[in-house]
Amino acid sequence: MQFIGIELSPAGTRAVALDLESASIQAEAWVPHAWIEGLPTGYREQDPARWIEAVDQAIRQCVATLGEARAQVAAIGVTGPLRGLVLLDEANRIVRPTKLAGDVSVKRQADEIARAFGGAPGLIELAGQCPGVDSAAAECLWLKQHEPYYFQRAASLLTVQDFIAYWLTGSQACTPGSASATGLFDIRRRAWSSALLDFIEPNLAGLLPPVSAPDQARGTLRGALAAAWGLAEQVLVAAGGAAPMMSAFAAGCVEDGAVAVDLGAVATLTGCGAAPVIDLRAELAAYCNATGGWLGMATTASTAVAPEVIRRHYGWSVNELETMATQVAPGADGLLLLPYFTGEQVPRLPEGTGVLHGITPENFTPAHMARATVEGVALGVGYALSRLHDLGLEPPEIRLSGPGADSLLMRRLLADVTGVPVAALARRLDAAAGAAMHAAVAFFHQNGESLGFDEIAKYLVVTEDAQPTEPDMQVHSLYQSLISRQQYLVDTLYPAGFL
Repeated sequence: MQFIGIELSPAGTRAVALDLESASIQAEAWVPHAWIEGLPTGYREQDPARWIEAVDQAIRQCVATLGEARAQVAAIGVTGPLRGLVLLDEANRIVRPTKLAGDVSVKRQADEIARAFGGAPGLIELAGQCPGVDSAAAECLWLKQHEPYYFQRAASLLTVQDFIAYWLTGSQACTPGSASATGLFDIRRRAWSSALLDFIEPNLAGLLPPVSAPDQARGTLRGALAAAWGLAEQVLVAAGGAAPMMSAFAAGCVEDGAVAVDLGAVATLTGCGAAPVIDLRAELAAYCNATGGWLGMATTASTAVAPEVIRRHYGWSVNELETMATQVAPGADGLLLLPYFTGEQVPRLPEGTGVLHGITPENFTPAHMARATVEGVALGVGYALSRLHDLGLEPPEIRLSGPGADSLLMRRLLADVTGVPVAALARRLDAAAGAAMHAAVAFFHQNGESLGFDEIAKYLVVTEDAQPTEPDMQVHSLYQSLISRQQYLVDTLYPAGFL
């Protein structure tokens, strides 16, 4: 039995075909997206019509690879970015292009919403999160103020994944996971926030789709599409969700307290909670997850940037950097790097810079610099995990994925820094695979079988080694003191304007 997962991102559309019996990806395709050129500074927009073309091409490529096995496709799942709002008019025509992550044209509107509700503390008390510049809330207010003609034409507002699911099925709906990324949702109640909607536009509630359960199918694939792609009749389309939720699901992050860390260009930590994971300090983002619970998410921007800066300075390869780092004992003989070269999100240092502290004649060597760099990155992840711990998440282990998971040194560092066993995933299942897994759950639920999210995750998500990397608790104690030192420097230097 085959399940297709579709992931839309600003870069492109990825589709995979997941074979449930062999627990493997049988086909995959990638179709790039293009940005609209010539827009004012601060704008980043794409045409949703091009996404439809990309999805069509990607699925055609996937089913062509499957060959006769295309007849076994039972369901399709869709995931998309956290940021992205599609406006449709009464005739279901696209009203205007969609703003995506990185578009800062709505910053003034995000600030206006925050002021109206008492800043971040007031918004968190109201809805469990603080809508920022990447929120649909700010975008809706921007549209009302700057493009009232288009805003008045809108008959429905859909997230990227819900727009594609609507094209696939003809049915409009939204899961709590997708809705929670809009900034218009009450995380605690798992419902649209009437206070936020009324502030932006009293009629806004009528433009939003109904919220459905994540294990419910969105509907059946339209017959014309099934015929065009050579698929069987009655192929289901799952409810869908945003990519970070699907990535966490694909990492097996399902049960209460489970934490997954994706080491890519940034480090993304996601933790599942049986209750809302709401951070009153607004360092972590609170969402509803793809499986019916809640999710806390933290990102650290230094994961790839800091090592790249040091490698470029010394002319090292990745392996040479790690070899140099292993020549120095934990703690780098007192050399500590605050690796905030491009700012940071956790801790919240949007305009932060890097700081090298504790230099002595003995530790100012290339090997010590290498050690301080990789430790600085790991300490940042450790701080983010400590914030999840503050919110009640106590993971039995960390599920590690992404390109950085291949590093044995990073596995060791993260285990020692966090004091939690680290298990690297054998199969690097991404958000598209998570969407396919989501489709499998919807299919079995629709057919009266009790195969749930946790069973699918346990079946498909396999760790690389029989035993995870266990922490050295003596080294962990050292690293805990370094995290405290790192944060003391942040708390001292940042308010004074030196960081």
